[in-house]
Amino acid sequence: KRQWPLLYMMDFGQPAPITQNLIIINVIMLFATTMLAKNVDLVRWLGLFYPASDYFHPYQFLSHMFMHGGMMHLFFNMFALWMFGRRLEATWGPKRYLIFYFVTGLGAAAIHMYVNYLEIGPMMKAAEAFINTPSPELFTTFVNKYQTEIKTLGFSLPSVIDFSMAWIDAPSTQGYETEALRFVEQLVQKKINIPTVGASGAVYGVLLGFGMLFPNTQLMLIFPPIAIKAKWMVIAYGAIELFSGLANATSNIAHFAHLGGMLFGFILIKYWNKNSRHFY
Repeated sequence: KRQWPLLYMMDFGQPAPITQNLIIINVIMLFATTMLAKNVDLVRWLGLFYPASDYFHPYQFLSHMFMHGGMMHLFFNMFALWMFGRRLEATWGPKRYLIFYFVTGLGAAAIHMYVNYLEIGPMMKAAEAFINTPSPELFTTFVNKYQTEIKTLGFSLPSVIDFSMAWIDAPSTQGYETEALRFVEQLVQKKINIPTVGASGAVYGVLLGFGMLFPNTQLMLIFPPIAIKAKWMVIAYGAIELFSGLANATSNIAHFAHLGGMLFGFILIKYWNKNSRHFY
């Protein structure tokens, strides 16, 4: 049966209380974040931070799913949730749908934290090695290894390189060691204090669920304006996220969190379906 997303989205006759309430909560949280920004940084408390950060709290694995980085971030996530989540909710029922939503969201966060660990762990060890035995050679090695991070975290890479060369040329100059230690500590702190926000992991899980339950449903893309089966769209999105995650490791977009949501969605559906080919 052919389904057109824009027409499907306008079908308000099908009740979807969980989807509607999730959207409402996300909208309220963005509104609160904006209104309270001058007095309270909600992202500081509710965004998901790396466990080594002083800002980390375990509850953030859940709370970050209701925070967003801006109106467009919120709009695209909620647009996809409204389009595809309502169908899953109507098929599974509110309880199973809500379980699926949170499992995929938490699974996405877990994968994201693991990828961060693989990236941040070696940086922290390299920083610790330099701090324990500071030298111009170790500092230059550290700078050369983490050039991308230096640029993406807002430091001037040419200035840092010039400083490392100057220290090598004059290793006994007073103040160089202190400045290098301060820079390394600042770089690590900036890296571990980047918050993760958004419902994207759960939304990608919902997208995966829709593609598995209704693989041959025809969807109309906005650009390019062509029809595509849901299963091919899910595969395309997964491939794009994998490529983007590998090619843009320092991107502000949590590509592996998206893949994590899809992975946990796939596992959960297979688990639910292990004793029945038509559990839905």
